[in-house]
Amino acid sequence: SRPILDERQKKLWELLICESPLDINHPTDSLYRYSEFTSNQQVNSIWLKSAIEKAIADAPEAPQKIRFFRRQMNNMITKACGEMAIPAVLSRRTYALNQWLQQRMEEVYPTYSNYQAGASPSVQYMSPAPQPLPDALIGEKWTFVSLETEAFTEMSEWDIDFGEAFPLSTIGLAPNLQIPGLIIYSSRAKPLAAWMSGLELAFVKFNSGPPARLLLETGGNDCWILANLANSSTIEEAKRFSEAKSKVKQVHFLAVQSNPESESFAGFWLLQEINI
Repeated sequence: SRPILDERQKKLWELLICESPLDINHPTDSLYRYSEFTSNQQVNSIWLKSAIEKAIADAPEAPQKIRFFRRQMNNMITKACGEMAIPAVLSRRTYALNQWLQQRMEEVYPTYSNYQAGASPSVQYMSPAPQPLPDALIGEKWTFVSLETEAFTEMSEWDIDFGEAFPLSTIGLAPNLQIPGLIIYSSRAKPLAAWMSGLELAFVKFNSGPPARLLLETGGNDCWILANLANSSTIEEAKRFSEAKSKVKQVHFLAVQSNPESESFAGFWLLQEINI
């Protein structure tokens, strides 16, 4: 729902559909967008399916899948997309959509005469307990690293088996800023990266605990233990990683390699921790 009231003094509902840029150099000024308001009496899977079909007919190309972050709408979205044979995926990798929504909250909705500030509270969810990684996919070693923002302009030329990025131009970071990251080394690097590619990676974060851990957030609300931090030096490194994220709007990356000498990546994901 939106902070706008209809003639019955009920909140309007709005569907926002936005193309997701999946690589670092994707132009953002031409991203496809679709919006449609409706009353709370019309919100159901039938209306949603009809609206999505209109958007697809109008878009330059049909979607391979539809990502969404509103967990409370899971059944409706999954049903509507299922009837169109389009996979619906709960994800927090909806960066372009969230930026558009924020822009509309600040610049569009307040222009409506029936706008009511604060009428769309966010929904809070309890975080589940972090799960251990599958035994066969635990990395043998990991390290914190950093890359200058400018280095990512060449990401499309890197040898990467699995991964995904987004245009840093939408974040507004200076080219000389350091983007922090975590590299996992594993003799089973490719299976680990393949497994991660199916998880809708959200972000890596340090949890001071106890116990202190590095966590990988995925999907809509899933969480995995990347590493248990047993000594003070690694905990300090993790704190610096967290501090470095805060200096670049929570942008960071996760990479998977077979060993430190490798010049290719089994996996490489550009990430951003955002509040949804």
